[in-house]
Amino acid sequence: MTSDPAAPPADAPPTPTTVPLADLRSAVGTTFGPSSWRTITQEQVDRFADLTGDHNPIHLDPQYAAGTPFGGTIVHGYLTLALVVPLMAEVVEVTGVGTGINYGLDRLRFPAPVRVGSRIRVTSTLTAVTEVPGGYQAVYENTFEAEGQSKPAAVAVMIVRYYA
Repeated sequence: MTSDPAAPPADAPPTPTTVPLADLRSAVGTTFGPSSWRTITQEQVDRFADLTGDHNPIHLDPQYAAGTPFGGTIVHGYLTLALVVPLMAEVVEVTGVGTGINYGLDRLRFPAPVRVGSRIRVTSTLTAVTEVPGGYQAVYENTFEAEGQSKPAAVAVMIVRYYA
């Protein structure tokens, strides 16, 4: 069996769905993704701990963490959340935007821990779009999946503001 030379490699990020800002309202209800899988390494967790000052041994000490119900080190929930921007960029691109900003979160939950070394990906559903002065506000429900886990690693209802 020969592979298609024009086909992207299996681990290549997907091509994002492009949505013009003027058409964003018509995309409400659309699910984008999933993104490609991203492995979270112990080195990334260690660097995040140093950056934020969160040095809980459940994240950093494999010997300590082995004796917990998790059986090993787990990723900071907020590190998982921080990956929403690059993972969403793989699945949706709003065009015609001068600038976009993260406006906030309406809801954030971490239903299941992510073991260090696991792979995660995100699926985003656009649930609402409203006009705001100078642009639009979009609400995305982002579900983070950890490979091999039945429960989501995180669910974040994120608000983004797009300005033309």
